Amino acid sequence: MSHLLEFYGTECPHCVVMHDLVVRLEKEEDIKVEAIEVWHNKENEKRLIELDKDMCGGVPFFYNTKTKKWICGDADYKELKNWAMDK
Repeated sequence: MSHLLEFYGTECPHCVVMHDLVVRLEKEEDIKVEAIEVWHNKENEKRLIELDKDMCGGVPFFYNTKTKKWICGDADYKELKNWAMDK
C-alpha cells in the first residue's frame, strides 16, 4: 500500500483536475499515489474522516502517511510534487 493517498469524489471537477496532475507525477517521478474514491464508498469515506481530522472537510484531499503532510483542494504541480517527495 502506498504512503501517498489521494481522496476524491467521482463527480468532483476539482478532483479530476488534480488527478491529471497525479497521473503526470506518477509518470515523471515514478511515484505511486493510492487513489481512494469517497463519495460512493462508505468505508473509504470513514478513512478520509479519520485522516482529515477537520483539516479540509472535503475532496480532493491528499495525505502523506510518512510525513503527515496534507493538501486540501487544488494545488499546482510543484506543490503536489513536493508533498509526494517528502519536501
